[in-house]
Amino acid sequence: MKSGAAARRYARALFALAREEGRIEEIRGELDAIGRLLDGNAELAHAILRPLFPSGERRRVLQVVCERLGSSDTVRRFCSFLVDRRRMVELDAIRTAYGTLADEAAGRMRARVVSASPLSDAQRERLRNALAERTGSHLELDVEVDATLLGGAVATVGGLVFDGSLRTQLEQLRANLMRGH
Repeated sequence: MKSGAAARRYARALFALAREEGRIEEIRGELDAIGRLLDGNAELAHAILRPLFPSGERRRVLQVVCERLGSSDTVRRFCSFLVDRRRMVELDAIRTAYGTLADEAAGRMRARVVSASPLSDAQRERLRNALAERTGSHLELDVEVDATLLGGAVATVGGLVFDGSLRTQLEQLRANLMRGH
C-alpha cells in the first residue's frame, strides 16, 4: 500500500473516532501540537520517528510528549498504534488528511493562493470573499509568496485553478495578438 493511501486510511479511522467523541477540532489541534513539536525538535523527532530505537522506548517517549502537551487518550492511543505499525513517520501526511476531513465536515474548503507579493489583510479578505462566492463554500486561505510571478495571484480551490497572474494575462494577450485579434 502506498504511504499516501495509508495516511488517508489512518486519518479516516482517527476522524471516525473523533466524530464519535464530538472532538474533531480538538483532536486536530492535538495532532498539530505534536507535529509542531516534532518539527521544532529534530532530536526528539529522530527518537520517535525512526525505527532505530525499540518501539517500546519510542512509545514511552511519545506518551511523555503527549502527556506534557495535554493530549487526549484517543490521540495517545493513536500515536502508540502508529509507532507499533511503523507509521509514525507519516504523521505529517496523516495530519494533512485529517485536516481535510475536518474541513469537509465543517463545510470549509482550503484555498491555496500564490501571490507575487505579500497580501494585506484587506486584500486577503477581498480574495477570500471573491473565491467563496465563486465556489459557494466558506474558505480558509493558505497564502504563499512566489517572487517569480510578475504580478497578481494564482488560487487553487479543490480542483479549480483561478489564475490571475500577470504572466498568464501577458501570455493570453500575446496569443490574441498572434491570432490577429
